[in-house]
Amino acid sequence: MGYDIHITRKNLWFDDEGSEIELAEWIAYVTGDAEMRLDRFAEAMSNSGDTLRVESAGLSVWLGYSGHQENGNMAWFDFRRGNIVVKNPDIEILKKMWSIAKALSAKVQGDEGELYGVDGNAVDEQPPVSVGVNTKKPWWKVW
Repeated sequence: MGYDIHITRKNLWFDDEGSEIELAEWIAYVTGDAEMRLDRFAEAMSNSGDTLRVESAGLSVWLGYSGHQENGNMAWFDFRRGNIVVKNPDIEILKKMWSIAKALSAKVQGDEGELYGVDGNAVDEQPPVSVGVNTKKPWWKVW
């Protein structure tokens, strides 16, 4: 099945509400990035010799990926429901996703809502805890 990472403008990538990346925007980005190619389909050979084909208007491949091999391993970026989606990306692909997200005024978010930064690692978005600033008293302290 795999784990998807999303380039999104929504609060959570799966929200029905919120600003979406438009297909035309995505295609404009891909055609303007010399390392990207808009294929609109992907094909692979199954173990039984059958050809599997997926078609999508925004399906693109990152040609600059170090693991890129024609007729083999490729970094596929797919447009789905106002987001750009990559399945099981490695750190190198996550870094590329971050640069694309910045160009599209978006963010990189995993299936579980975690965010990824410029270095391809998950970002801890929790605010720092300030020592000695807690103004609430525990329930058992009444004075």
